[in-house]
Amino acid sequence: MDTINDNRQSPDFAGQVNRMFDRVAGRYDALNSVMTAGLHHRWRERAAAKAQLGPGEAALDVCCGTGDLALELAKHVAPEGHVVGCDFSEPMLDLAREKTAERGADGVRFEWADALELPYDSERFDAVTVGFGVRNLADLDRGLREMARVLKPGGRAVILEITQPTRPPLSLFYSLWFDRIVPLLGALSSNPEAYSYLPESVRSFPSPRGLAEKMDDAGFKAVRYTVLAGGIIAIHSGVRG
Repeated sequence: MDTINDNRQSPDFAGQVNRMFDRVAGRYDALNSVMTAGLHHRWRERAAAKAQLGPGEAALDVCCGTGDLALELAKHVAPEGHVVGCDFSEPMLDLAREKTAERGADGVRFEWADALELPYDSERFDAVTVGFGVRNLADLDRGLREMARVLKPGGRAVILEITQPTRPPLSLFYSLWFDRIVPLLGALSSNPEAYSYLPESVRSFPSPRGLAEKMDDAGFKAVRYTVLAGGIIAIHSGVRG
């Protein structure tokens, strides 16, 4: 079993993360609910709204996981629009397809893709989103440039991600939760590497301001971000010029 060190220069970093998500796919939704007290659904709703999509438009959800954000986007583009959800974990995609079929959602499809080399034409989508996924990219800058490439001019990119609160008391609780309780949960699970990787990946990820600067460098304009849940969650948006 892989032990994932957050060394993005490692040639096998992406492969290790891929295999980890393949293993935890069946418990991913439950893990999200436990870790966020069920609030992740509300955060995805807010992220989808910030994409400012309308009926008939097209959206891409990168690192789509089990499909929750893609399904939220589908509500905004219905009835004539369409949403593509892509991920590098086939078990995650299988769960997303099952979820879509169970809900009877139309205009959504899920397919394998590498977020660093998206297999889509330039200027194809009206919006591109990522929910809790950019933190896992081996090359964040390259991933952001790919998001900009497939967006139409004037299209919006929206990124929903975990961040670190900097002010007490929430910063103290956050540290206790991620540094003590989450690893303890991992020790009791069949996939402890997933629980140890999570806090490591959050700590190494840019601050909200830092991510905004990277989006600006990737070609996005009017970059804005909103910090939620006392500083634990950030939603960034930007427009392709």
